[in-house]
Amino acid sequence: MCAQDLKKVYLLGEEKIEVLKDVTLSIPKGKFIALCGPSGSGKTTLLNIIGGIDRPTSGKIFVDDQDLTVQDENSLSDFRCNNVGFVFQAYNLVSTLTVAENIAFPMEWKQKPFEEIEKRVDELLDMVGLQHRANHFAAQLSGGEQQRVAFARALANNPELILADEPTGNLDPKNGQKIIQVLQLLKSQGKTIIVSTHDEQISGLADQILFLDDGKLASANE
Repeated sequence: MCAQDLKKVYLLGEEKIEVLKDVTLSIPKGKFIALCGPSGSGKTTLLNIIGGIDRPTSGKIFVDDQDLTVQDENSLSDFRCNNVGFVFQAYNLVSTLTVAENIAFPMEWKQKPFEEIEKRVDELLDMVGLQHRANHFAAQLSGGEQQRVAFARALANNPELILADEPTGNLDPKNGQKIIQVLQLLKSQGKTIIVSTHDEQISGLADQILFLDDGKLASANE
């Protein structure tokens, strides 16, 4: 994954808010990257652009040799479904679906066979330790359990790129530790992982730490 001179500007009335300022970076496959910096520094915006959820105002973003800046919305939707697992800080589970149904949803979108979906859901429930919650709804889960479901859903189609936005930000230390264990497992599987975080334990897992400050890539630590 590489980005070249990324800029992102939002209009607030007549005022221009520059969120990203000429961000250039390259992330090799299979690396675990911690994206750090103060609140409002542009971390979430950068993740959204890398994941094809948002578009830069200018600059280029390449993921798996695909230039996301030239793709239409349908192509970006296919790209996200096939290549990216996104874990949101607010979980974003579908409240009317059970845990199992939430995890199955990305595979159903790709019209995979029922037996394959059922097997994969079982595998992911086992991985995140929530087999006993398969038929529960999001409102019946703790925050830590919802976040683990969000990870399982993000992994449904076995994407090579995992993006997580402050995955332990809303969790107590005990539940945060369970998310860190999931990240350790994904790292051992050779996934490319980019996590925005203030959590020093997550940063400690990273192969590289990138710092954003006021929309600029301030420094990078190996």
